[in-house]
Amino acid sequence: MQTGNGIKPVFTRPEIEKLYGSSFTDGNNVQLLWKSKELFKMIFDSVSKAKRLICLEFYIFRNDETGAELARLLKKKAREGVYIYILYDHFGSIGTPRKFWEELKRAGINVRGSRPFKWTAPLRYAHRDHKKLIIIDGEKAFTGGLNIANEYSGYYFKRLKKRKEGWRDTGIMLEGPIALTLLNTFRKSWVIWGGEPIVCEGISTRESSGLPVLPIFASSARGRRKLRRLLYYSINHARQSIFLTTAYFTPSRRMAHILSEAVKKGVDVKLLLPSASDISAAHYAGRASFAKLLKAGVEIYNYRGEILHAKTSVFDERWSIIGSANLDFQSLRRNDEGNVGILDEGFGRQMLDIFHEDLNQSVKIELGPWLKRGFCEKFKEQFFALFRRRL
Repeated sequence: MQTGNGIKPVFTRPEIEKLYGSSFTDGNNVQLLWKSKELFKMIFDSVSKAKRLICLEFYIFRNDETGAELARLLKKKAREGVYIYILYDHFGSIGTPRKFWEELKRAGINVRGSRPFKWTAPLRYAHRDHKKLIIIDGEKAFTGGLNIANEYSGYYFKRLKKRKEGWRDTGIMLEGPIALTLLNTFRKSWVIWGGEPIVCEGISTRESSGLPVLPIFASSARGRRKLRRLLYYSINHARQSIFLTTAYFTPSRRMAHILSEAVKKGVDVKLLLPSASDISAAHYAGRASFAKLLKAGVEIYNYRGEILHAKTSVFDERWSIIGSANLDFQSLRRNDEGNVGILDEGFGRQMLDIFHEDLNQSVKIELGPWLKRGFCEKFKEQFFALFRRRL
C-alpha cells in the first residue's frame, strides 16, 4: 500500500505491534471529541444509558459543579442496580473532601484512591495515576486528556452571570472490542489499589468493520519504557510530518535532538503548545528549549484560546496517538498514563483538520523576536529548567 503521494508508508501494523509488544484490537467505531460541551454531553448521556457497569479512572475528580452533577447521576444509576467503580488519584484529587467519597460509597458505589501517600515511601508520591478513562458496560469507552472538573467541562456559572470557558482538550469515544480490552486494564488497576476483583460475567462485544485500536497504557516502569520507545520510534521514522500537541512540554535532551534530526531529514515538524499554563514552573521550563528547536527548524506555535490541555500526536498523517501523556518527564518517567493509537489515514486526516484549526487560533514563534525576549523571561526559563525532571 502507498500513500497519496506515492510514498510507501513506514508506519505499518506489524512493525508497530512488534516494537510495542502488544496487538491492535480490531473492529471499533471511533469518534474524536474536542469541544468541552460535546465531550461532556456525550459522557453524561452514555453514563445515563448504562445498564450494567460503569468504571471511571481519573487523575482529578473534583466536588465542584461538574463533579457534583456526575456524582448525582452515578448515585441514580447505582439505585437502578448498575455496578459502579471509581478509581481516583490521591494527589490529583487531594482537594476533594473525604465526605464526597463517603457519600458515594453510602450510595453503593465502589471507590478507591490510587497511589496514596505513604510515610514509609514518601518519594513514591511523585508517581501519579494520570489516566483518564470511562468504560460503559464493556461496550463503550472514553479516554483523552480531560478530568472531572469545571475547567474541563466549561461549566456555566449562572449566579455570577458569566461563562467560564472549558479548556481546549481532546478526547476519544471508542465502541467495540477495545472497550472490553480497556475494561480488563481497569480491572487490573482496581485490584492493585486494594479493590475486590470485578466480576464481568456475560459482558462481551461484537467486532464490526471499524478501525483497529492499540491500547497504550503504562502503569509500570516497563510500561513507561514501552511508551517512550514507541514515541521515539514514531518521531525517528516519520518521513513527511510530525504534528505534536501537548499541554506540558519539558523535553529531554534526546527528544529535543530527535525532533531536530527529523527536520534535517526533511520532515515537517510542528509543535502546538499553550500560551498560558496552570503550572507556571513547567511552562517556563519547557520554553528553555525553544531556541535550540527553533534554530533547528522546528515550528512552535502558542495556542491563544482557552488553556490548551490536549495531548495528541500525528505522524505522516496516518499514525495517531491520543491520550493523557504529556511530553514531559512526569508523564514519560513517573506517571501511569493511558493512550490509544490509531493507524488509519482517514482518522489521521481528522486529526490533521483539528490541528490546523487550532493553528488558526495560534501565534507562531519566530526565532528573531524570541532571541530578543526580556532578561526576566530568560532567567525564569533557565531557573525552572533546572527542575524539569521534577515538574
